[in-house]
Amino acid sequence: MEWMALLLFIAIIIVLLFGFPVAFSLAGTSLIFAVVGIISGSFEQAFLTGLPNRIYGIMTNTTLLAVPLFIFMGITLEKSHIAEDLLESLSDLLWRLKGGLGIAVMIIGMLLAASTGIVGATVVTLGLLALPTMLKKGYSAEISAGTVCAAGTLGQIIPPSIVLVMLGDVISSSYQYAQLTQGNFSPRTVSVGDLFAGALIPGLVLVTLYLLYIFMTGFFYPETIDPDKVLKPKNQSIKQIVSSLFAPLFLIFSVLGSILFGFATPTEAAGIGATGALFISYIRKKLTFMQLSDVMQTTLKITSMIFFILIGASIFSLVFRGFGGDESIRNFLLALPGDSFTAILIVMLAIFLLGFILDFIEITFVVVPIVAPILLTMDIDPIWLGIMIAINLQTSFLTPPFGFALFYLRGVAPNSISTKQIYRGVIPFVIIQILMLIILSIFPQLVTWLPNYIYS
Repeated sequence: MEWMALLLFIAIIIVLLFGFPVAFSLAGTSLIFAVVGIISGSFEQAFLTGLPNRIYGIMTNTTLLAVPLFIFMGITLEKSHIAEDLLESLSDLLWRLKGGLGIAVMIIGMLLAASTGIVGATVVTLGLLALPTMLKKGYSAEISAGTVCAAGTLGQIIPPSIVLVMLGDVISSSYQYAQLTQGNFSPRTVSVGDLFAGALIPGLVLVTLYLLYIFMTGFFYPETIDPDKVLKPKNQSIKQIVSSLFAPLFLIFSVLGSILFGFATPTEAAGIGATGALFISYIRKKLTFMQLSDVMQTTLKITSMIFFILIGASIFSLVFRGFGGDESIRNFLLALPGDSFTAILIVMLAIFLLGFILDFIEITFVVVPIVAPILLTMDIDPIWLGIMIAINLQTSFLTPPFGFALFYLRGVAPNSISTKQIYRGVIPFVIIQILMLIILSIFPQLVTWLPNYIYS
């Protein structure tokens, strides 16, 4: 049975690499293995009777309602060109600073991450707006591409992140399962709000490391930023700059503040964010009826994709558990020398390597439900584990050759930038993210302090 579980996992990866739709690959391959297992007597048919309850549980999960609302908020802000106003305003403020445009792009990435949480939309937006300007100003192709990709992936870790919403649901279920297996029949819970609070400080530290890298690169390698091609600002007034910054910042603080201070659940805050984005777009008269229709259709497509994948992953995890795969991984991790440290190291390395070939949604719904319950029985803090996985998944967006941020940028980058230059540009940022994982391993309080402070 354990070999069947391993073969199932390998078969799904192979099917995904051939480019078949993720949801149908997960569900179809798992059901084929289940049928083979029933015929051969290695799989109990009773496991499949739990499938309707699992699907119904996904349909009635109120936490996951935040997903389409946050997606709607992000796409609304993208279509209304608010990012364009932000970039121009910050560029005007920082134009005298060495690497000022790169720093402005990174800050815009942080603000878009906190207001949209959608990596693809942010990378494409920055690729269309910032990349040509950076090249015109004299930035090297590597620095320009790397900065845009790294700024675009901040939506993975900075709340309100779609990844954190999905991870919060998975980690919460895994934590309760881990406690039940240890004999605790009144288990504590972990909420999406806990992960949002835990991600705030690491997200800001990661942005600071990115900014330091850009500033130091401009300082020690001035040839990467040509000082003879400085583009002077458009003489925007302070009132114009403050006006372009105020609305998005107010929306961000409204959404995050309502969650962190307990005024609203993540789902309710997502509703506030979606309404606020519509209101800002209406006030600025930047969203037509046709654009609104496009926003709703795009939201529907992305949401449908995520929930189909979630259902397929649920079928996979059920069949995988039926073949005893979870017990095999549990025994393997518990038998490792060095206790929980070695187990965490192996899991993080596996997620990092899988990020080269699998999407973050696939890893979240396929890999994490398998390993998280086992790790959480080793007295590992669930919030810390969730943030470590989130940053690791963020790295998967930048790792060549299959990093999705690289694909997004390649689609909108000019032909003068080669794919090799994009790959070279993101490598320093991948190293910074690995450094961030090491920092959080040494100082887990960076993750746990704020949730404990707020919710205690």
